[in-house]
Amino acid sequence: MTPAQLTFHSIELNPVLIPLRRPIVSRVGNYAEWPVVAITLKTEEGVTGHSYIEPYLPHSMKYIVSILKDLADRRCGKRIAPLSDFQLDRKSLNLVGYSGLAMIAIAGLDMAVWDAVANAVNLPLARLLGGDVGPVPAYNSNGLWLTDSAQLGDEALELIAEGGFGALKLRLGRMQLRDDIRAIDAVRKSIGSDVKLMVDFNQGLSLGDAVRRCQELDELGLYWFEEPIEYDNFEGYARLASTLKTQICLGENFYGPRDLSKAISAHTGAFMMPDMMRIGGVSGWLRAVPIAGAFGIEVSSHLYPEVSAHLLRITESAHWLEWQDWANPILEQPFIVKDGAIHIPDRPGSGIRFDQDALARYKWE
Repeated sequence: MTPAQLTFHSIELNPVLIPLRRPIVSRVGNYAEWPVVAITLKTEEGVTGHSYIEPYLPHSMKYIVSILKDLADRRCGKRIAPLSDFQLDRKSLNLVGYSGLAMIAIAGLDMAVWDAVANAVNLPLARLLGGDVGPVPAYNSNGLWLTDSAQLGDEALELIAEGGFGALKLRLGRMQLRDDIRAIDAVRKSIGSDVKLMVDFNQGLSLGDAVRRCQELDELGLYWFEEPIEYDNFEGYARLASTLKTQICLGENFYGPRDLSKAISAHTGAFMMPDMMRIGGVSGWLRAVPIAGAFGIEVSSHLYPEVSAHLLRITESAHWLEWQDWANPILEQPFIVKDGAIHIPDRPGSGIRFDQDALARYKWE
């Protein structure tokens, strides 16, 4: 069977709320449960594709499910052509804009389509795209939130032990600069100087506060400052980047290739971090990320570690994979993480398959 022989039949959607082992406490909100829409695509040839999206807010799932159903109805009975389908769906957004829930739904469907195409030819997604499976360097992003600094040191050691990690992410943006410094010190005293420490402000600072705070933190040996200010304030990012030694990372909120291109042209930062849900799934990544490669800008991933791992294996300027296991409870076979890397399994597609009992257990009404 070849990819050209696949015909779209239908999709099955399962919105779930998954309890988090370490609740999220950040400048964008606090979450004890994580919303996920599990997507299963069915073809007339009997091949299936799987993906999921994580839309942050539980109530947003009902709108995304509605859009996904509309997209599926329009594709029913048509041959599958991922890049062409992505382009057609993207053009259909001209009148409502390229960002928001519509792009999120398109991305979720796109990832499921690519999984089906790879399954049809019995190849891992990375091989289908011209690469190979193998380890992908990762940092652990499963904790170190805006919680009590006294607990961060022990938690950092736990995070390292979860997969032999040599890099962690710490969230910053407390009300007082001294409290951020206290958090950094607590982690550093625990993990030492060899472990790389990325920090993420989750867009929590004004430009003026970001300039002041980041300059104060610039001598602390941090790996990057992630999203100190609003993601689309490109002029502000350029100003920050020009005054700091620590590199700036942004990109998880870019919708499609044009946002990433504009950010690079504005000299906003040395590191880009597309999010599969917003950049447009596999097709959006394939359209966007070569722009960064052409400029020598290193590219990391945001969430979606399974699909992201495949894509980083074929990305010219691949950098770090953000490891978070929030979707693991609904997966039949979660990816293995060891020696500071996520290891792509040598099985067809993206490697995502859903545990049906778990989908029923965490079902969101």
